Amino acid sequence: MLGWLLLLPIIFPVVAGLFVFRIQNRKTMRTLVSVIVLINAGLVYAIAFAPDITFNVWSISDTMLITFHQDAMSRFFACTIASIWVLVVFFAFEYITHEGKEALFLGFYTMTIGTIIGICYSGNLITFYMFFEFMSLITVPLVIHSRTKDAMSAGMKYLGYSVFGAGLGLFGLFFMNHYMGGQLAFTPGGNLDMSLVAGNENLVLAMTLIMVIGFGCKAGMLPLHAWLPTAHPVAPAPASAVLSGLITKAGVLGIIRVCYYMVGTDFLTGSWVQTTLMAISMGTVFMGSMLAFKEKLFKKRLALSTVSQVSYVLFGLFLFTPEGLLGALLQVIFHAVAKNIMFLSAGAIIYKTHKTYVYELKGMGKQMPIVMWCFTLASLSLIGIPPTGGYFSKWYLATGAIAPQFGWLGILGAATLLVSALLTAGYVLPIVQDAFFPGKDFNYAGLEKKEPNGLMTVPLIILTVAVVGLGIIPSPLTAAIGSISATLFP
Repeated sequence: MLGWLLLLPIIFPVVAGLFVFRIQNRKTMRTLVSVIVLINAGLVYAIAFAPDITFNVWSISDTMLITFHQDAMSRFFACTIASIWVLVVFFAFEYITHEGKEALFLGFYTMTIGTIIGICYSGNLITFYMFFEFMSLITVPLVIHSRTKDAMSAGMKYLGYSVFGAGLGLFGLFFMNHYMGGQLAFTPGGNLDMSLVAGNENLVLAMTLIMVIGFGCKAGMLPLHAWLPTAHPVAPAPASAVLSGLITKAGVLGIIRVCYYMVGTDFLTGSWVQTTLMAISMGTVFMGSMLAFKEKLFKKRLALSTVSQVSYVLFGLFLFTPEGLLGALLQVIFHAVAKNIMFLSAGAIIYKTHKTYVYELKGMGKQMPIVMWCFTLASLSLIGIPPTGGYFSKWYLATGAIAPQFGWLGILGAATLLVSALLTAGYVLPIVQDAFFPGKDFNYAGLEKKEPNGLMTVPLIILTVAVVGLGIIPSPLTAAIGSISATLFP
């Protein structure tokens, strides 16, 4: 009876966003967008209190449906994304005046949240693939917003990688349909018909690997990660923030649905595919950290950091244990919050000072103290320093990795996470040091306070309170994730 409610937070922002394009008055535009995202967040939270519900929209065949379903994993991702989106939208109101074409940006920005919620509520891989592609198409205008040559090139690269990655997922779907007996709904534990799989185990494992690599493209996982450091520097900061903090999580959710709800962890645990995926995720963690350590362009350094930090999530998922899942989902939240803080901080600096390189940020703590304090606390979370939230996610990932069943590979994984944390400190803490302690030879003469207005600083402060507060009191999050884990590891 309640299934149709799942369509509201999907259709509403997409349709309402179309009206934003036609509004010329800035105040009216901001009011409309504010109302849309706040109502949409309210719908997501209201639906979250409903029981698990399913709504079938269209039957392509007896076994192929366009269907929506809310389960514990849907609630987790939808509530996380809708909450952060509201704050970033308010930041975008002020920032986008710097970029121009406000109606165009805010229109696509509003529509994008509907497509991501559609991904969260997808009940099978067919529906998931449809919204995954829709999200890729509708976010291209956010990347190419400035219409410069670099932006256009980056947008096409982003689109090409996204379509190719989703295509790998679709290819796997066509293949796996037979081995699931046409049962394509996302089901805890998976849908494999082992009588059909018998004798073809390696083939099914290979197709699983292809699907994970495909969806891993959006999550910035090797070898399809190259779009991320190209798209972020050219996109407006609010777009970079959600591309890094939230849209990458669509790829994470795709991998979760494939491994935990289609194929099943029982089939994958101990297989060569698990070993391969753990190795790829560790390689991505290390590579992203190394490249970020050497990068001088501020936003590109943050983008390369995302390549590394999202693969922390993937490493935890590929452990296929309750501890790994707990660490991975905590990292989903704390990375999303921290990286949105960091990209919005970068955007505030660009908006007020036009500085884009790391070496230009000396003394920024005097000019923009609120922004730089928010950036500092987010940096501590990214490294994994208590009492920020990132400490807990990395703790559970490391302890999950050193479980006896993983042997030397788990120890290597924990060591990789530790080395990456040190590299993370190496590429974010110098920014903080130069901002607040630029050295005795630094000339403060002529430096003026350039703190942005409340539309920018208030979202940053709220997100920073969240990344610290949830680190001090993580029990509500761990309890929520525990309920998800209980459905996957009964």
